[in-house]
Amino acid sequence: MPFGPLTDGEWLAARLGTPDLVVLDASVGAHRGTERRIPGTRVFDIDGAFSDHASPLPHTMLGADAFTEEARALGIDDASTVVVYDAAGVYSSARARWMFRAMGFDRVAVLDGGLPAWEAAGLPVESGRPLTTGSWGRGDFTARPRPGLLVGSAEVTAALADPGSAVFDARTRERFAGTAPEPRPGLRGGHMPGSLNLPFGEVQAAGRMRSAPELRAAFSGLAGDRERLYFSCGSGVTACVLALGAELAGYDELSVYDGSWGEWGLPSDLPVATGA
Repeated sequence: MPFGPLTDGEWLAARLGTPDLVVLDASVGAHRGTERRIPGTRVFDIDGAFSDHASPLPHTMLGADAFTEEARALGIDDASTVVVYDAAGVYSSARARWMFRAMGFDRVAVLDGGLPAWEAAGLPVESGRPLTTGSWGRGDFTARPRPGLLVGSAEVTAALADPGSAVFDARTRERFAGTAPEPRPGLRGGHMPGSLNLPFGEVQAAGRMRSAPELRAAFSGLAGDRERLYFSCGSGVTACVLALGAELAGYDELSVYDGSWGEWGLPSDLPVATGA
């Protein structure tokens, strides 16, 4: 793959329409289903088919078989090169990339700045209904799960007690402190005792990811010399923005807490602290 975790509009625009390239829109929430898109885009629906709706938690990762089926339905092959973007900038696209990596697929990058940066650069867009599965053939993608990239509360609990690990929380400072209400009902306010707050917007500038030295400074300024990093947020989406930033900064021992605060914040014996 001729780029790392991140690519830019110039690279992508020069290669639109090439046979092995698949461009995915992974927008969620209010940005889901936008009518403007990069030409040829297919929809990677994190709010829909690419979450396990049998789980009571939001945005739970699919099992390997289900992920394989959905990726094949998008025409993705094991040999495909995948670029993921979203209509918010760099937001849920990082989650989509992390999901692919957790399923053993590394030929995937996030479009830096997403659709806003693409449009600001005057690059081509199309509108109307997105392409459907009838527009491409079925892919041969096969998930090969990679343990440890997505973890549960037990692993995070162990990490909080491990002097060689750091647990980052991507939520706002107010939600971390417990001074702002959680957007999902029934959750406790606050944070995991011993976790570190780095709101995901702080690893970006003007909608793009910060430079590698800036990112390294942001993470090491909180984690010190700890190299094993874990990431949490509200529902496992913006935690992946931090994971992307840490990867760009040169860290390679990284895990995302799939349940995130949607699980930890539920009434339970899992400990919660408040304050900064």
